[in-house]
Amino acid sequence: MEIIVLGAAAGGGLPQWNSNAEGCRRARAVDPAASPRTQASLAVSRDGERWYLLNASPDVRQQINETPALHPRNGLRHSPIAGVVLTGGDVDVIAGLLTLRERQALIVHATERIHAILDANPIFEVLARDVVTRAVQALDTPFGLEDGLVARFFAVPGKAPLYLEAGDDMPLMRVDDTTVGLEVVAGGRRLLFIPGCAAMTPDRLTRVENADILFFDGTLWRDDEMVSAGSGIRPGAVWAI
Repeated sequence: MEIIVLGAAAGGGLPQWNSNAEGCRRARAVDPAASPRTQASLAVSRDGERWYLLNASPDVRQQINETPALHPRNGLRHSPIAGVVLTGGDVDVIAGLLTLRERQALIVHATERIHAILDANPIFEVLARDVVTRAVQALDTPFGLEDGLVARFFAVPGKAPLYLEAGDDMPLMRVDDTTVGLEVVAGGRRLLFIPGCAAMTPDRLTRVENADILFFDGTLWRDDEMVSAGSGIRPGAVWAI
């Protein structure tokens, strides 16, 4: 299995466009200890020829342009990107799908709940259904990406996407197919991709302990970080998912 880290920043990237926080100032000043980063996403492949994006961040066009393995190779229209696997319905996860239009054949893997979010918004119909397959995958059920490359969704503590929240009440944490982690297995090696997680539960600890490589939500250092900085009123466990 081959893995490319396309982006490793939280929502908004680093530096965030309207943030004057210390980290963003350092990134703009070309501090080598705070290098700019696009929003969290990976590309995985069994053989380096056909690739699957793990989430389609709003930065996906930049990420593709900066990654030669994802560039077109044959004819006037081509892409080695065979599909996208979505771990949630937040803007940071799905907005990049709009960039992947142009009638390019793809398969989009997601849970039933995440696909329902796409189906409810007509703007995602730019992904022409006669060439883009929307594959619904159940939790804890293996599905093939390629021969020898198998994936599986599993629930992690999370919440509904921010833009679907109602009112000002603190959102309720839920463990269902709204926010998921992803396991990818090839050649006996296990990759875990968990870009959004509100809490580490015992069963999640058991799962990650046996991973060969783990990419995990690292939005904040402390739960009260945004409150202490004066940039928000909610704890990190709410924003980090």
